[in-house]
This record gives sequence, C-alpha cells and structure tokens, in this order.
Amino acid sequence: MSSHPVHGLPFLPGNTYRDPTKSAFHRTQTLTYQNGFTRPVLPTVGIGREPITANQLSQAELDELANKRPTLTYGQAKQAPPSTFIPAHVAFDKKVLKFEAYFQEAVPISQNEDHRVRKVFIYYYLEDDSMSVVEPPVENSGIPQGTFIKRQRHPKNDNGDPYHWKDLNTGINITLYGRTFRIVSCDQFTQDFLESEGIELNPAEGIPSDVYTELRREPNRTFSTPSNFDKLKQFLTMDRKVLRFFSLWDDSDSMFGETRPVIIHYYLVDDTVEVREVHERNDGRDPFPVLMKRQRLPKSIKDLKDTFPNCVLEISDKEVTEWYTPRDFNVGSHVTILGRKFFLYDCDTYTREFYQANLGVEPAPVDVEKKTEEEVKQEIPPYNGFGLLEDSLQNCLTLIPKPPKKDVIKMLENDHKVLRYAAALDSMNPEDKGRRFILSYFLSDDMISIFEPQVRNSGIIGGKFLERSRVPKPGSSIDDPSYYGPEDFHIGAVVEVFSHRFIITDADEYVLNFIKANSHQFPSKVLDSLERHLHNLPQEGAGALSTSDLRETTD
Repeated sequence: MSSHPVHGLPFLPGNTYRDPTKSAFHRTQTLTYQNGFTRPVLPTVGIGREPITANQLSQAELDELANKRPTLTYGQAKQAPPSTFIPAHVAFDKKVLKFEAYFQEAVPISQNEDHRVRKVFIYYYLEDDSMSVVEPPVENSGIPQGTFIKRQRHPKNDNGDPYHWKDLNTGINITLYGRTFRIVSCDQFTQDFLESEGIELNPAEGIPSDVYTELRREPNRTFSTPSNFDKLKQFLTMDRKVLRFFSLWDDSDSMFGETRPVIIHYYLVDDTVEVREVHERNDGRDPFPVLMKRQRLPKSIKDLKDTFPNCVLEISDKEVTEWYTPRDFNVGSHVTILGRKFFLYDCDTYTREFYQANLGVEPAPVDVEKKTEEEVKQEIPPYNGFGLLEDSLQNCLTLIPKPPKKDVIKMLENDHKVLRYAAALDSMNPEDKGRRFILSYFLSDDMISIFEPQVRNSGIIGGKFLERSRVPKPGSSIDDPSYYGPEDFHIGAVVEVFSHRFIITDADEYVLNFIKANSHQFPSKVLDSLERHLHNLPQEGAGALSTSDLRETTD
C-alpha cells in the first residue's frame, strides 16, 4: 500500500496515511513483442495503479497521426502505406551521443580550496535511452575516477519520465541523483544527429579552471639543469636503452695473439661500458662471457704524480677530466678501452636509429669477413709394402689408427663361400718349374690365400705360401686402390701377387656353378674359358686340380 505525506508536514512517521484500496505496487510492463522483435510500450498506469495522464495517446490516435495526409483540393486523400517496422535496438545499435560536461564539488575542510571542478563525459545510448557518466582519470589527482554513474535510465521529473535525447543540448544543466552537471560541448556525431532531427545546438562553452589545480601545476622551467646533476631524469628517460656495437679486438701483435670478435654495450642510463667476448664452438677458450665488467671509462686523466698509488687506489672523478660518451663510438673507427684497441665495424638497429636522431650520423657497416683460405690438399705418402693398403691409409688419417670398416652384409651373405683355382708359378728359376699352388678366393671379404701342396723329395717345403689377405692389382695406389676380384680369374690369366706371378691353370666345379648362377656379374670370357677347360679335362699330372689337393687347402 502506498503512503502519501500530508501537505505542509515533514515526511516523518505519523504524518502520512495509507490508502487501503490499493494493493498493486509493481511497475507496469513497458516491453512487448511484435513480429518476433521487442518494442517499447508507454505505460498507462504507474505504481499503485494510478493513471498516468501526461503525454499519453491512444493507439488509434497514433495510427491516425502516422497515416494522415494533407487534404487534397481535388480528389480524395489516399491512405498512406504502413511503414516497415524497425526495432529501436536495431536502428540505433552502437549509436551513442557523447557530451562533455563538468560539475562542481564543494570542499569544506580544505584551506587551499573551497570547491573542485571535475570534468566528465555523458554518454547517451540511443538503442535503449540509457545514460552513463564517465570521469576521465587525472594523474596524481588522489580521487577514484572512471565510471561515475553506471549505464541506466535516469528520471527527469517526479513522474518517472526518463531523459530523452530531445532533452539534451549544450549550455544546459541536468540533474542526476542530486548532482548537477553542466553540458558544455559534444562531439561531431552528436552534433550531426541532433541537427538532423531539427534541434538547434547552443554555442559551446568552456570548462572553468580549477584554482587549486592550477596552483599545483608546476611552472615551465626557464633554465636548463646541468646533466651531471639531473641523474633522475636520465634514469627515467634512458632506462633499459643500450647501444650495441659489433667490434674486433686485434691482439695479433702479442705472442700467440689473434683477432677476436667482441660486443661492446654502452648503457645510456649511467654512461657505463661493458665488453663481452663472442665465443664459438670448439674455439679452445673458456666460455667467460664478460671480458670487461660494466663501468665508466675515463677518456682523459690529469697528469698524476709518480707517487700516486695506482696499485691500491682507483682513479676518482677528480682525476678524470673527460669520460667516454656516445660520440666517441663511431662505426668504422678504432676505440681504445683500457689499453686494448677495438675496431667497430657494425651496430644494431636501435643504435643506428639513435645516432640518426640525436647525432645526425648514419653509421655504415664495414665488411670484415676474411677471405676463405684454400684448403691444403692432404698428400698421402706412397705405400710402404707393410700390411694392407687400408691399414696403411689409417696411419695417415688419424693418430690412433682404427681398423677399416667391413661390409657386414656381404660377409653374412657370402660366408663359407670360397672359389678355388690351380695355379703355376711363372718364374725364370728352373727350380720353380713344376711347382703347383692352390689359390683360394674368399667371397665374404675379397681376400686371397695361396697354398702349396707338399711334394716328396722336391727339396721345397710346402704349406702356406700367402696368408689370407687382399691382393692389389699392379699399378694400384692408396688414392685409387684396385684389388683382384673373381672376374679377374680365368684359365690362363696371370695374377701378380706381391711381385710373384701366377698363371691360373684349373678350377673346381663349384667355381663354374657359382659363375653360372651369377653370370651377370662376370665377363663372358671367364665363363667360356672355364667351360671349355672343365669339359675337356687333361690327363692327371698335367697340371689338373685333383679332389685330394682341394681338401688340403685349409687356413
């Protein structure tokens, strides 16, 4: 039930009365749906079902005003076609009117000011006729600023009618929650929108100045403070700003010296210099990152007496007449730091922009890349005759020789596969005539072994003539080694084994079968010579290879 105060009496308990006939105290619904869209509806009754008579038109009157046309002199007036309905939240979506305003706040407990002027922005949202007030933050104001009044509808009278954009203009006062705001100006979009709707804007006004704020504002300085004493400004403006130079330290004049790449950092915050050495992988040096720690570098020093204790006392600012500055570091020139000479050949992007903006110099990089030296071809000494060619080559490649790599797959595929041939020694010595040899070729590792069967009363001790080893062809070298293979053995072929010449006279049937199975790997003359010889075997004792002799060929 609503309560009404009696006119002329204060609003206190006992001075009001209640109407027992009223039972509904809710607000009427102001939104409805039409064609699937929401649209606003003007309320006809207020709280407690009290009728609202101000600014109320019936639906019939609204339709008549929308469809009414001027009466024609001749003929009857035509009914205007109904316009397409567009909801407000669609037509005015993201369209906001912006007004600049201010309000005065009283300061009763301060001796320096009696009021304070606070600037705000008033935003009017056309889609739902809501308003918000935002106060822009002011640095070091000490006042919580930001959103002053949240977005909502604000009543403009006692009847609860909200503010409409037609009620806003420049040069007027509006009251929101007991605080009066003075609108002084608006943005261009707001001006165009209001003028398009037939509203004439008042002249723009200015925001009055706050006396106390003006007093707190620091006056413009008319003098320049020496940079030696303005260290706080240098720290605030130059913090984390570093000049980076790429340079070379030429130490080739000293014993075992060389040219080393280094990076020089110049810190603008306190005019200190740091030198870092650039390490490369496997350069043989300990990876110490800092060659010279960060410190100020004196450029010129007063003439000190001989009694000055340099070993125990550092040079102070009194002895230094000039320090290093960015002007002393020029790309393409040398700079001396603590007795060491550094050549600056390039800098980074920030350093280049700093020199262009402050010193008017554009550093140009210098090419310091060394020409590629021609590699000295390694000369391998001639073969000395000891061991295999691969073993002798390993002695030339590494200090600790390693065994040559073997073809494991070939060894597994050709294990226990041996080609046996009968051979005769080609020698001018008459004692060597009639000597027979069995030459075995091992397919697993391409090695050859030679065995001489024992013959009674021959005066020659038979047995192993050549251990299992790889036999190079005549004219073979370490650079281009060439070894005997199974394609080099045929009837009548001459094989030179370490200055001994052997003539192939016979072979067993396994050799013929192996060559037939792998005929694509052998020349045709090898297969032809073996077939002609094995199909027309000579008499035993004429150099033929017997089965008993083959069984004696063991390592």
